[in-house]
Amino acid sequence: MTATVAIDSYFTPVPDEIEAIDLVVEGALPPELNGRYLRNGPNPKPGAPPAHPFVEPGMVHGVRLKDGAALWYRNRWVRTSLFTESATRVRPDGSLDLAACHANTHVIEHAGRTFALVESGLPYELSLDLDTVGPCDFQGRLTTAMTAHPKADPVTGDLHFFGYGVRPPFLTYHRLSASGELVQSVPVEVPGPTMMHDFAITEDYLVWMDLPVVFERTELGVPYRWSDSYGARLGLMPRKGGPVRWFEIEPCYVFHVGNARQDAAGRVVLDAVRYDRATFRNEWDLAAGKEKTGSVPGQMLHRWTLDPRTGVRSEQQLDDWSLEFPTLNENLVGLQNRFLYLVGGGSVVKFDTVNGERGVHRLPDGAKPGEAVFVPAENARAEDDGWLLTIVSNRIAGTADLLVLDATDVAARPVATVHLPRWVPSGFHGSWVPESVVR
Repeated sequence: MTATVAIDSYFTPVPDEIEAIDLVVEGALPPELNGRYLRNGPNPKPGAPPAHPFVEPGMVHGVRLKDGAALWYRNRWVRTSLFTESATRVRPDGSLDLAACHANTHVIEHAGRTFALVESGLPYELSLDLDTVGPCDFQGRLTTAMTAHPKADPVTGDLHFFGYGVRPPFLTYHRLSASGELVQSVPVEVPGPTMMHDFAITEDYLVWMDLPVVFERTELGVPYRWSDSYGARLGLMPRKGGPVRWFEIEPCYVFHVGNARQDAAGRVVLDAVRYDRATFRNEWDLAAGKEKTGSVPGQMLHRWTLDPRTGVRSEQQLDDWSLEFPTLNENLVGLQNRFLYLVGGGSVVKFDTVNGERGVHRLPDGAKPGEAVFVPAENARAEDDGWLLTIVSNRIAGTADLLVLDATDVAARPVATVHLPRWVPSGFHGSWVPESVVR
């Protein structure tokens, strides 16, 4: 691991693209981890003026693992038209150019293709080496933006997602087949344009979150603000078709869902990270580089239970730690799960949603983990039989590592630490892309 100087901020960008091979590994990488760990996040061009991370260009960092070795690291900007041509989002006729975006939020694989995602534009396809192929509208069938948080149904292989915008229809549901064909697009009626960052699926429902963060241009170019008058509600939309059943809830915001499922009584149970008004404002300011003001409680894991037959809903706080970026064993998306994996401060946390217990992996001073991606073990016998992969950035040392933790014992020493050849700034979301699905 190369020693460098301390870094000013966890979002301090890198100035260029590099490649490195035969990375140094401390510990032993599980030999069955054959694939690519990819993570997306904001990284402005060198010399660009500061902006909110939500509107910075995207950069994907990747590490390829095979047969117990870390073959390479590389990082690449996602070369959208907004990045390469300084294009404008609004066309002369007033419509939006959905390709003129910064694909900086997530990176996923579906049907053998890799996509960089942002909720304000089209997905951008990447090559296996992370070079930009170009925007994808699925043969002209996708006419809205695409959420950065699609949900892959582990039973059918379909990819469920949505797009939102500032003009009607404000919300549109889409479905890709397991083979990657856009086969369904359905407008969903909501009162106005809001920032719907995430959603959920269950066996029978799509779960919408119509919450009080609405569009309004700000000084940093991010067109969102909290609205005390908009209201807050959750909606259950039958996957087989039919009207949405809406449930009014206490005003809040949700960036990220842990999971949703149906219980034995047919009720939908949604676990997600909840922000109140003050917490939302504080986190928004912190992301923009502003100082925290006053004593503001953190965002916390909550549960909503919705009964589509009676219209009864309930809400409970599951935990009192300030945590974010919930992930799970994706073989259980929309199904019954027990464990969520979250990060907060300098820790990776395994949370048991049944008994409320936490397993905590604490990192050294100055080290901050990114979202922890679960990779199931071969022939796994239990939900948590697998590994957690996360990029850890150490601001004091100016270094970054790919950490591999045993998901059955998160508090234990890392199974392996892959020392990366450079500082990696904090980012948003990532994925494990197994070698077996790459075409």
